[in-house]
Amino acid sequence: MTAPPAKLRLVFCGTPQFAVPTLEALIAAGHEISLVVTQPDRPVGRKQIFTAPPVKQVALAHGLEITQPDKIKNNLEFRAHLEAIAPDAIVVVAYGRIIPRWMLDLPRLGSINLHGSLLPKYRGAAPIQWAVAMGEVVSGNTTMLLEEGLDTGPILLQQQISIQPEQTAVDLFQELSVLGAPLILETLDGLADGSIKPAPQDHSKATLARILDREDGRMDFAGHTATELWNRWRGFQPWPGAFTTLAGKKLIVHKLRPVLPVSPIAEPGEIVVEGSRILVGCAKATLLEVIELQAEGKSKMTAAEFLHGNAIPQGTRLG
Repeated sequence: MTAPPAKLRLVFCGTPQFAVPTLEALIAAGHEISLVVTQPDRPVGRKQIFTAPPVKQVALAHGLEITQPDKIKNNLEFRAHLEAIAPDAIVVVAYGRIIPRWMLDLPRLGSINLHGSLLPKYRGAAPIQWAVAMGEVVSGNTTMLLEEGLDTGPILLQQQISIQPEQTAVDLFQELSVLGAPLILETLDGLADGSIKPAPQDHSKATLARILDREDGRMDFAGHTATELWNRWRGFQPWPGAFTTLAGKKLIVHKLRPVLPVSPIAEPGEIVVEGSRILVGCAKATLLEVIELQAEGKSKMTAAEFLHGNAIPQGTRLG
């Protein structure tokens, strides 16, 4: 008869919604969550109302002990607290801070991280966004033992899924967050009973998924094909999205798609109006259809609505 999985004493470190399914799964599995470590409350929205991160909200609902330190590396009070707990493992899911050496060395089973990519590809802060933006057709989750390098630790388990053609980063975030929860449970069980052996990453195959900045959303019609711009729009949801300029003013593109097959040929950035459609030339003689857009200072509208109130002379360019 197989022995039931060990119930472990854990410290959980996480902040956004991506980490919530894992925390809920650990609670449901009966593990002892001795402490939840999350980022401080932040101002959110136009009114800048201080709001608890999603992980804190779940922890409060379950009556778990919570701490929200501004810094952890040289925080002696925080360190003493964790040492007094003496956790079997520290589980880290999208916490948002670098885990210091003393914390990595503390638990007997190690500090275990859930990362939303198939490592060693897409190490870094935005693996899901960049996988979609680069047109990948597969993605997945990796559990690994954390070490001081950026997502360089030994791999424990992986799961692979397909990225659907219409999926955005928002969709993939949700799917991977849900699938990652049982993967963490399986990882903890395997570490506890010795059935999982950490495997080193092939560092020669590593790629970096750097943190996004606003300029990543700027559309480069000469440097990218229509499909590449569409992939970037899918990957950069909800931020920084996709934007360009028209007559020197910012133009946000809320919805777009590549045009296949290409009928009219346009230079990169050149607008072609076909009835109620707005087409834009891109690299390698490809065309992108702008379906929904928002001019500076205006509301979001369809291409047909925009054309109804705005004449676009032949040869007009975006960007």
